[in-house]
Amino acid sequence: MCGFIGVLAPRGRDVIGEIHDGLVSIQHRGQDAAGACTYNGRFHIKRGMGLVREVFRDDNIARLRGNLGIGHVRYPTVGGGSVDDTQPFMVKQPFGISMAHNGNLTNFGELKRELTERDHYMVDSNCDVEAILQVFSHALAQTGVARPTEDAVFRAVDAVFERCKGAYSVVGMISGFGLFAFRDPYGIKPIIMGERTESDGRKSFCVASESVLLDLLDYHHTSSLKAGEAIVVRNDGTLTRRQIRHQPHHPCLFEWVYFARPDSFLDKVSVYKSRLRMGEHLADAWKKTGIHVDVVMPVPESARDAALALAQRLGAKYREGLVKNRYIGRTFIMPGNRLRRKSIRHKLNAIQLEFKDKDVLLVDDSIVRGNTSRELVQMAREAGARKVYFASCSPPLKHPCVYGIDMSTKNEFIARGRSAEEIAKEIGADFVLYQELADLETSVREGNPEIAQFCTACFTGKYPTNDVTEDVLAAIEGERMLAHSKDG
Repeated sequence: MCGFIGVLAPRGRDVIGEIHDGLVSIQHRGQDAAGACTYNGRFHIKRGMGLVREVFRDDNIARLRGNLGIGHVRYPTVGGGSVDDTQPFMVKQPFGISMAHNGNLTNFGELKRELTERDHYMVDSNCDVEAILQVFSHALAQTGVARPTEDAVFRAVDAVFERCKGAYSVVGMISGFGLFAFRDPYGIKPIIMGERTESDGRKSFCVASESVLLDLLDYHHTSSLKAGEAIVVRNDGTLTRRQIRHQPHHPCLFEWVYFARPDSFLDKVSVYKSRLRMGEHLADAWKKTGIHVDVVMPVPESARDAALALAQRLGAKYREGLVKNRYIGRTFIMPGNRLRRKSIRHKLNAIQLEFKDKDVLLVDDSIVRGNTSRELVQMAREAGARKVYFASCSPPLKHPCVYGIDMSTKNEFIARGRSAEEIAKEIGADFVLYQELADLETSVREGNPEIAQFCTACFTGKYPTNDVTEDVLAAIEGERMLAHSKDG
């Protein structure tokens, strides 16, 4: 999971201010590293480890000139945490191209070898966007055009779709030509575009990972790219869209559960509204248990909306009994279990008055490894709770995500091979309730009935790209286990 932005403004305007502010608004999508690249006749690039505010200082921002630019925030999955893997990436031939993405290639290792041995392109990092960029640039060069054209760019995107397997949304720019973006043939990763008419009548364009970014920067007429769709915006403001591949759309269901901000829309679906519906479905399921609760409490932040809806539907009290330290990052996307475990107690603290002598229902977006859940249950008991119950907005997570989420190796999932009763015992809770997959899908689909199916691989083990073999899973798991061992 990463986040990106691309902006094309009329000549004479610098876009780095918008890129910086946009990246801050999607900082939740990646806290490991950040970067930006702009163009004003030459490329200017800045990449570094850390949060946006740590990477971009006044002196960097001042030199990132140009009316065309892209930016990125990163959290690492398979590809290490060094600055060499930080985006955007850039090549000087043909024409000069810079690119950033959100996602993961399932055939990265194979493609890296193929690029080296067959195409004689060196992939010098562990970041798969470099492989996508090399495939794209090689295909664009093969078109033989003297200057870039829309058709040539779309042909290069088609070559990416042919060779690059997995899930990815991509934004890029070509020197002297303009901005381009595309979404993988299954539409697993989100990407939204918008436009804005300036005071002089000229237009600016923006593409991003979440709609909240477009809202904050005052872009309108927003729309999500379709699965297998690409866009090109030339320097003169000419926008061209083309449907290149026609596969069934499978947007990632976990985006609505956890990753996206509640004030975002993804594929026309409000994240906030979908989470309210998740809570309502959980409440209906909880009623069937016959278990009384005195108070419902969310695990901040992403479970708050669902917990509120659940409490209202149950007729129970809703309380904010856990206080979050906002200066601690999201523990789910922290690299390494040791760092995650250490951060949980620093991140959350209990208000004892809200727990003492009460039967408490804690609501979280998911239960992955069980580290956070176990600590929270213990925290609630130490604060004086009589009973501690736990509800998850998502079904049991049992299968690794190969599409760009560091969602554990299969042996780390607490739900794998365990019943709900066994999980409750493992985390120390009196009872655990999981959302049914059908209810979760309905919670999102109600916002856009056109979404016929989702990527639910982390719940079901069914990978929509149909290229995820046991060998692929074993290779990715091996890389993650190696990375986690280095984290301690």
